Parts: sequence; structure tokens; C-alpha cells
Amino acid sequence: MNLNLETDRLILRPFTIDDAEAMFIMDSNPIVHKYLWNKPVHDITEIYPVIESLQKQYAANRIGRFATFLKEDGQFIGWTGIKFINDHVENGNTNFYDYGYRLDERFWNKGYATEATKFWLDYGFNQMQIQEMNAYTHAQNGASNHILSKCGMQFVEEYTAEDGINWKWWQLLNLNQK
Repeated sequence: MNLNLETDRLILRPFTIDDAEAMFIMDSNPIVHKYLWNKPVHDITEIYPVIESLQKQYAANRIGRFATFLKEDGQFIGWTGIKFINDHVENGNTNFYDYGYRLDERFWNKGYATEATKFWLDYGFNQMQIQEMNAYTHAQNGASNHILSKCGMQFVEEYTAEDGINWKWWQLLNLNQK
């Protein structure tokens, strides 16, 4: 998939295998995984199947999580994007569009997650014509919950997953769709 997108400060593009080292650095940080099942990776070989899975999503759904970089210097800051969830059930739902992001800790609290979130919501509604965007966050992840709310997503409910962890379910409807 050859889709390169930009915001004021970010470049968003599909993952390639060349992104494995930067993704490994981010995903090996236990702090990044505090609200992500606390399962940081321990070896770069764990990243390759993740990138392959992302590339399969691009082929199947023409969208997925995108590698995200700073425009000013090309630094990898994490991933952002829309994923079509059809490989599992989340809060009783499957076959839905999900917005999500994961940033390297060095890039937290700089407005990048908010900038990417606003971009992807606009892209999903206006370019992809998605009717409903969903997201789910760890119930205790105050920063991510704040960003989703600030960007217009509506809190729907808190639910407990099979692993006993409480999550928040968010949704935004495309009011421009007829």
C-alpha cells in the first residue's frame, strides 16, 4: 500500500520491515505497556510478525496502523491509525473500525497523540466515509481517555474484558453521512 499522509508536524505511512528496530525500542519499554496488558517485547524477532500482520491488514482493508514520524527530523514516534477489527470480539463487537495509537514515551505530552487523533478521525469520516469510529482504552489510562474525549469521541460505557481488566468504550458517529 502506497499511502503517505501528513499533519502539520507528522508523517504517517504504512509500516515496512525497516521500522522494526524503532518499534522494538518503543514496545520493549515497560512504561509504554503499563495500560497494554503489561507485555513488553523482549526480542526484536517479536516485532516482525506484528509488521507482517499490519501489512496483511493494509492489503485486506486498505487501512491499518501507520508508522508515525516527526516531519522536522524523521524520528519514529510510534504508530497511529484506523484498524478494521474483524479478528476478535471486543466488548461484544466485531467488524468495526477502531482508532488507536501507541507512542514512544519520549514523545508523550507534546500534543502528537491529539494531532494524530484529530487527523485520523477526519480522514476516516471524510476520506473513507466511515459511519462509526470506535476506540477502547484501559479505564485507568487518564491521558488516552482525555485525548479521545478532547477530540470529540463520546464515552459509551466501561466494560470488563475476559482477563478481568476494565476498559472504556468510545464512539463517534459520522454526522455528515447520510
